[in-house]
Amino acid sequence: MDAVILDIRGKVALIRRGNPPFRGKWALPGGFVDVGERIERAILREVKEETGMGVRIASVIGIYSDPKRDPRGHTVSVAFLCRKTTGRMAAGDDAAGIAWFDMEDAIGSPLAFDHREILRDAVRANKSLSRRKRRRGRPPGGSAKAKSSRKKPRKIIRSV
Repeated sequence: MDAVILDIRGKVALIRRGNPPFRGKWALPGGFVDVGERIERAILREVKEETGMGVRIASVIGIYSDPKRDPRGHTVSVAFLCRKTTGRMAAGDDAAGIAWFDMEDAIGSPLAFDHREILRDAVRANKSLSRRKRRRGRPPGGSAKAKSSRKKPRKIIRSV
């Protein structure tokens, strides 16, 4: 599993891998699910271990299953779009470094695994999520300032 972590400025957190494969390359924080662990908990754990930050999951970006994505063997990854919530960025666990990148710079950097593809998909997922949030609360086909056609509730008094 992999996490695309965005801060309030829209920058993305990448770790520099400290272990093979791809030692020294920039990568998304992530890892493996432990036996008996839910994937939603696992990504939060891995992010905390590798970055020192707490995040909330905003959405699932996609599932990545190319048999060649990991030279260690065939792995399947669920990529999550996450928002930073707490903590200070600090490289931990198997991360040799960590930094915030502008999304375009991150996509143009030499990345591990299939993380360039995941970042490109994350841009689309983030735009789609933003559009959905803007549409919430608006009447269909109207603006947010449209007047309600609902009548005020009437008081009903019953005699016993």
